[in-house]
Amino acid sequence: MTKKGISSLDQHTFERLSRLYIIALSAIALSVVISQILVRKHLHDQESDSSIINVAGRQRMLSQKLTKEIVSMAAENDLEKRIALKNSLKETLALWELSHNGLQMGNDSLGLPGTNSADISKMFRELNPKFNAIRDAAKSIIEKIENVPPLPIDMFTDEISTVKQTEGGFLSIMDDIVNQYDFEADGKVTWLRKLELFIMFITLALLLAEFLFIFWPTAKTVKQSLAELIEAEKKAKKMAYDADLLSVAKEKSIKELRALSQAMDDTLLFARITSNGVIVHMGNKFSRLFKFNNFSANVNFYDVLSIVESERMAIESLIKSHKKTGWQGEVKATTKDNQPVWLEMAIIPFSPTDDKTELLIIASEITKRKEGQMEIERLTKESFEERMNQQKVISSKIIENQEKEQNRIAKDVHDGIGQMLTGLKYNLESIDISDINKTAKKIEHLKELTTNIIKGVRTATFNLTPPELADHGIVPAITKLTTELTKLTGKNIVLYNKTDFNQRLDSLAEINIYRITQEAINNAIKYADSTHILVSISNSDEILSIVIDDNGKGFDPNKIKNVKNGDGGMGMTFMRERIKYINGRLFLNSELNKGTRVTLNIPLQELSITT
Repeated sequence: MTKKGISSLDQHTFERLSRLYIIALSAIALSVVISQILVRKHLHDQESDSSIINVAGRQRMLSQKLTKEIVSMAAENDLEKRIALKNSLKETLALWELSHNGLQMGNDSLGLPGTNSADISKMFRELNPKFNAIRDAAKSIIEKIENVPPLPIDMFTDEISTVKQTEGGFLSIMDDIVNQYDFEADGKVTWLRKLELFIMFITLALLLAEFLFIFWPTAKTVKQSLAELIEAEKKAKKMAYDADLLSVAKEKSIKELRALSQAMDDTLLFARITSNGVIVHMGNKFSRLFKFNNFSANVNFYDVLSIVESERMAIESLIKSHKKTGWQGEVKATTKDNQPVWLEMAIIPFSPTDDKTELLIIASEITKRKEGQMEIERLTKESFEERMNQQKVISSKIIENQEKEQNRIAKDVHDGIGQMLTGLKYNLESIDISDINKTAKKIEHLKELTTNIIKGVRTATFNLTPPELADHGIVPAITKLTTELTKLTGKNIVLYNKTDFNQRLDSLAEINIYRITQEAINNAIKYADSTHILVSISNSDEILSIVIDDNGKGFDPNKIKNVKNGDGGMGMTFMRERIKYINGRLFLNSELNKGTRVTLNIPLQELSITT
């Protein structure tokens, strides 16, 4: 069967199936809707039957109660008791009259529709004279008792006689009415049962007809069509399936590799150059900093990094001297805008193929740090020796820590990401599509290797500066910090934003707040032997307050004066220096075996970003 014939058969079959199913479902839906309408209509008609029968039955009781109260009143000589009976009689009469009228004309408060059959209406016409006689007699008795002064008992004789004579006939007709109501309600239930059976038979007949004339013939047609299609395309599908598996796996690996490359381009000052210094690829961040167009061909790396000849020669010398051994250190560069830029740069040799060697350049901009160092040198020359000595210690520790961090990142990239990228390249080139089994195994290995590379890049970028800090602000960054440290350390680190603070601050202020909070949490993890750490955030119009509490072993501040004076460990010194930079205040409270609290108070008006 040709492809065109198969396509035409499929289209014809499914169009026919669609029409038949629409007809079948429409018939079933129509029968269900009609049955629901009919059943609901009769259920609505029967909702008030119980109320009607109840009220009608109560009318017998009320008429008897009315007669009993009238007779009791006639036999009562005590005036007060007679008046009490009169009041009871008045209430009974009002309810009796209301129910009587409601049964005939309807009453919403009693749940009476007032729609009676012709037989019941005829009975009420016979009952009304007796009802009127008893009602008039009762009202006359009430009026005479309420007369001032009350009339004697013998004045009620005619009314009492009327009530006694009429009550029997009233009760007899009322019994007939109640029985008729009950009879009609049973008739409605019987009719509803018959209706349900009729609808059920109609539905079953519809289903049977649909099965015989729609579903069964359709099933046979579909079975025959599918058999023809399967037979005609069995071998082609098998080959296409195997090819698709390989294509999907390869496409997925390529996408993951592209995602990895994009992540490195956007987050790192990253470039690849030949051993002679010609640029193979430069990351987006690097390109933006030095205004380089990746489409340019045969451009030397040192020409892009500086417009100053001496700087170009120095960078060129570094590349040529260390293209086999690698190098890490500081490099002075100058942008096309004549802006000086200091870079902490690592040169890492790697081999994308057996016969080709390239250099991987990973750098970070340290211009501000370098400017700070030069400022320290200038202040030292101006004789601020005591203050500058302390700043030198702080700066040297900062530089030392940053260099260690850069060394660690370069080593991680070289030993981890670089090796894994090389392995990924070899494995991709060694894929032989003709050998499906080996190819599938290599693809699984490539998936695992790519996942590890992505994890490595994400970990490296998070350790440098979390993207949440620049993109979303201090609260999301601290949230990410507590979540990641909880996963890494196993400790219970909780963030509680009491006032739902989400305001953006000056970028430098956010970085300093984040680093202080990070240092405080790390101290609680490393030195306090704590299991629970709570980071609380609250704010007013003027002050942002961040409190870091832990349940660790604590210490006696009186025995560690250096901590109070800011001359203790470098971590505490850095925290105090950072808080001073943003005009904030830092408080440290601790007690042996009762944990430690670090409190940061930061002025919001000075650091807020106005919109």
